[in-house]
Amino acid sequence: MKRVEFILYVEDQARSTAFYRALFESEPTLDVPGMTEFELAPGVFLGLMPSAGIVRLLGDAIPDPRTSRVPRAELYLSVDDPERMVQRAVELGARLLSPVSGRDWGDRVGYVADLDGHVLAFASS
Repeated sequence: MKRVEFILYVEDQARSTAFYRALFESEPTLDVPGMTEFELAPGVFLGLMPSAGIVRLLGDAIPDPRTSRVPRAELYLSVDDPERMVQRAVELGARLLSPVSGRDWGDRVGYVADLDGHVLAFASS
C-alpha cells in the first residue's frame, strides 16, 4: 500500500476541521470543499467528508450517516501523552467516554467522542 486514508463523515466540515487542527496541532494537507485531510503518519491520512457528500456519492447503498448515529468503529491513535490528548479533545468539545487507564492488552487508553460522535482512542504502551 502506498497510502492509507480513514474518512470520517461529518456534519460540518469547517467545524470538524477546526477541532482536528487544534487537537493535532497541525494544518491539514488538503482542505477543499468536500474533503479535509490530515497526515497522521507518513502515508496515513484522516479525511473529513461532509455527510451529504457520501450520500451524494453512494445514495441508498449505505444508511444515511445524518440519521444513523451508532459508532461502528474507532480511531485508535498511539500518542506520547494520552492524558493530554484526552484533556485537549474534551476542552475542544469532545465528550469523555472513558478516562485514560491501563487496559488488559497492556496499553493505557482513554476514549472520547468527537463533535460528530466518532470514537477516538488515545493510547500509549
